Amino acid sequence: MDEHAAHGQPAHAVPAEHSGHGAPAGHAGHQAHAGHDKHAGHDPEMFRRKFWLSLLLTLPIVITSEMVMEWFGYSLDFPGMDWVGPVLGTVVFFYGGLPFLVGGVREARDRAPGMMLLISMAITVAYVASLATSVGWFDLDFWWELAALVTIMLLGHWQEMKAIGQAQGALAALAALLPDEAERVTGDDVETVSIGDLRVGDVVLVRSGARVPADGGIVDGAAELDESMITGESRPVARGVGDRVVAGTVATDSAIRVRVAAVGEDTALAGIQRLVAQAQESSGRAQVLADRFAAMLFYVATAAAVITFAAWWLFGTLSEAVVRTVTVLVIACPHALGLAIPLVIALSTAVAAKAGILVKDRLALERMRTVEAVLFDKTGTLTKGEHIVTDVAGGDEVLRIAGAVESDSEHPLARAIVRAADDQGGRARATDFKSLTGRGVQAAVDGTTYAVGGPALLRELGVTVVGEFADRAEEWSKRGAAVLYLLRDGETVLGAIALEDEVRPEARAAVEELRAIGVGKLVMITGDAEPVARAVAQDLGFREGVDEVFAEVLPADKDKAVSELQSRGLRVAMVGDGVNDAPALARADVGIAIGAGTDVAIESAGVVLASSDPRGVTGVIRLSKASYRKMIQNLAWAAGYNIIAIPLAAGVFAWAGLTLSPAIGAVLMSVSTIVVALNAQLLRRVHLTPTD
Repeated sequence: MDEHAAHGQPAHAVPAEHSGHGAPAGHAGHQAHAGHDKHAGHDPEMFRRKFWLSLLLTLPIVITSEMVMEWFGYSLDFPGMDWVGPVLGTVVFFYGGLPFLVGGVREARDRAPGMMLLISMAITVAYVASLATSVGWFDLDFWWELAALVTIMLLGHWQEMKAIGQAQGALAALAALLPDEAERVTGDDVETVSIGDLRVGDVVLVRSGARVPADGGIVDGAAELDESMITGESRPVARGVGDRVVAGTVATDSAIRVRVAAVGEDTALAGIQRLVAQAQESSGRAQVLADRFAAMLFYVATAAAVITFAAWWLFGTLSEAVVRTVTVLVIACPHALGLAIPLVIALSTAVAAKAGILVKDRLALERMRTVEAVLFDKTGTLTKGEHIVTDVAGGDEVLRIAGAVESDSEHPLARAIVRAADDQGGRARATDFKSLTGRGVQAAVDGTTYAVGGPALLRELGVTVVGEFADRAEEWSKRGAAVLYLLRDGETVLGAIALEDEVRPEARAAVEELRAIGVGKLVMITGDAEPVARAVAQDLGFREGVDEVFAEVLPADKDKAVSELQSRGLRVAMVGDGVNDAPALARADVGIAIGAGTDVAIESAGVVLASSDPRGVTGVIRLSKASYRKMIQNLAWAAGYNIIAIPLAAGVFAWAGLTLSPAIGAVLMSVSTIVVALNAQLLRRVHLTPTD
């Protein structure tokens, strides 16, 4: 590749005005949620609305409850007060409790009992018992407990749903890389048409700074194209007549005309979309830990209720049997269990956000603690995706003149040379600037014509580099640097300049920290050439025989690399920022996007590092481990409470005078919930921010 063709923008720096095609991009979103939708069409907005309305209805029920008034020593009496509980409680039961009732029926029908069936069973028993009490059949008033339970469960599920990944968003972000319209050439005219109207064989005009609307070949013109979204290569590539171009890539410096060869589902971009969709569909979500406990608790509660009813009917009275059975079922309802996971996730995501870590996937934290290999994309993640001058051959004057020649160029390599010249002490003044597309630039300094370019410019001028410049250039090229030459009057080489993608200073610290917390394998993957990858890996301190480097990798190969690591039994976290990383981010056990990256990378990931600091990966692992500890502690407390409360509610120790009334049971449920909430608050102590 022509080294001076390396001028270009990273994928995430493409002007926003050149994108915007937001068409729906497939059915992956539906598929990704299919496993959870068995719980009754979980939509965060639905749960939010139901929670707030149920909360408003619950407050008067609680305030007018005789039990609550006795606890707090106040009294209320107004006409119709006795109907506050039955009327509002019925609304809460049918309106707020509907998702749980529907989910419970589905779990029962699928013979897969879990949280939904346990909740629906408890609220149904509480509702029937309370309704029977309101008409004088029993003395079991559970209206305020019923309303509070439904409201708390709605809150927990609302928080849970907010954390579910955005599969549809990832595909929509990919679609946004295509322009809405294209300029089709018809004879001597150019007409603007919808991208959907393009057909194979059409010729389209792609202006400087615009995106290619469809795959095809250049029939007129030449330009440097930013293809980083497809290849992962951090430097744009010079393309001319006869060269193939890909939909979504950007012509950075000149206009070209392209004959369309593929449209719609046949384009390379559509292929990436399919990879993302397939990865998201195949990455089945692990069963939520709380559901396992709920399933077990369902069987325990049901068995306890049956045994309690039979025992008290045989050895006591029918009335006492009903009271004890209802108490057991209400006590077994998982107030704390229902909040054990959502509370920890909600709090951990809030704590993470303050540290610049956005947790998007509700299970990403749970999985992150088990990660054994962290796979980093190189460009934009371990490196800045911006070139800097790393070496100069020929003396200080070379940089002063080269900086002058490149002054009017917008190329990233040109800007790097200009910055280096300014930092060194300034640059000369140039006139008659001229861009040599795909080869370099030319300008006059103090009446003398100079040019800066790569090997393509030397070949065109018939100039051969010998001596020190040739030796230095060969050394630089071996480590993956871009090499530009300064020529005078088109025939004399005055010097050479090496430019390299700058390694993030914090990347080395990230490697050390990950090793310190026990991550066994670090992997770097890139579309760049092998010498570039090896040089960066050596600079970062990768270990021979332990860590791995994958170079010259295409998007499909990045996806396959994740699958390959997983096939070895490794749990993989992928860290990247580009569109070409999206399939791998979706395929990985945990996808971590660098926040400065593209929208599609962010949408495909479960975790986003807003600071672009790779050391944030260590913070995610720490938070994952701490969150998991809190989940286990909360679940143990919730389960332990039931282990003690259910036998007491069943009257197992009635012979010793130890019984548990529904009122005391309600208090214990509240205390259990408070303990779970306070324990989750301890997550605020976890240190997440990098230590400089």
